[in-house]
Parts: sequence; C-alpha cells; structure tokens
Amino acid sequence: MRHRRRTQRLSRNEAERVALLRNLVRGLFTHQRVETTVAKAKEAKRLADKLITFGKKDNLNCRRFVFAILHDRDLTAKLFKEIAPLFKNRNGGYTRLIRSGVRKGDGAQLAILELTEKKMVAPKVKPKKEKALKEKPSEEIKKAAPKEVPPPVAEKPKEVPPPKHIPPKKEKEVKPTQKVPTGFLGTLRKFFKGRTK
Repeated sequence: MRHRRRTQRLSRNEAERVALLRNLVRGLFTHQRVETTVAKAKEAKRLADKLITFGKKDNLNCRRFVFAILHDRDLTAKLFKEIAPLFKNRNGGYTRLIRSGVRKGDGAQLAILELTEKKMVAPKVKPKKEKALKEKPSEEIKKAAPKEVPPPVAEKPKEVPPPKHIPPKKEKEVKPTQKVPTGFLGTLRKFFKGRTK
C-alpha cells in the first residue's frame, strides 16, 4: 500500500525508475519537449522543476547536485547557461503537461511534457542574391553565359613510324619444300592451276 508516499513506482524497481526519470529529463532539456505517458510525465515534471530551480541558483553545490542526476557535463552546462536564465523572472511552473491522446497499442494516456519558456532557433534563410539569381536571371547573366561550343571533330589517327633502334621486319620468302612431280599428275596440276609452258 502507498501510505503517504508521494512517488509512484511506475511498475519498476528503484534503479530502473531512477534511470527512466533521468532519461526523460535529459530528453526534455535536450529537445525542449518529450512525449510519454501521463504518469511518467508527472514524475519527470517534478524532477525537471527541481533541477531548473537549482540551475537558477548557479553555485558549486547546485552544479554538483545537477550533475549527480544528469550524468552529462555538456547538458549540465547547458542547463545553467541557457535553460535556467530563461526562467529568472518566474517562480515555478517551468514545465507544462499537455495531454495528447491515447496510445493505440495498450490504450495508455499520452502527454507532452515541455518547457514553458523555449529558446527560439531562427530558421536558416538563404541570401537574397542567390534567390534573385535563381528566380529571374537578368540580361547580364544571359550575356555572360558561355556560348555553345560545337562538338570536337574526330581527327584521323596519325601513323606512328617504328622506333629507329628496331629494324623493320623482312618478309620471308616461302620456298617450296616438295618438288612438283613430273609426269601425268604434274601435268594435270599445272593445267588446273592455269600454268602452261
């Protein structure tokens, strides 16, 4: 039974619950918003508000306490330099919880946990010169455009003379190895070859 216990167990043991809340708060400080179930969001909201309160004080003891929970030096520095100064004129209510609907799989109530004061990031805007060139090219650009170059004409390959140090090959004369037999067969061969004496 939950006699006078403020924290919810979230169906986890202590180590798992601490790791879950730590990851939710780290995601909240990194991305400025997190979507999770309502029960988890309520517990993460309590921890996030506590850390932002420590971030507004900004002394060594507070930095050590925040680092003991977040376990990330860069994120701890971001909390003290960027996030906490956004809330210097606000006494509480650093985060808000917005119910976003029901999860399809198990029907759990979902909620978005986000910071009430956000650091706005300006979108990247291209310079006007590039836009003007892409939208409407001026006449000067058309004149400065390179003229069409005709395709290159294929040239006949030049005959390369053989190197001087290598002598040209001589064609060998083929000598008959067999003598043409004389007589009746020899006469017939000469007749069919068109050789007559």
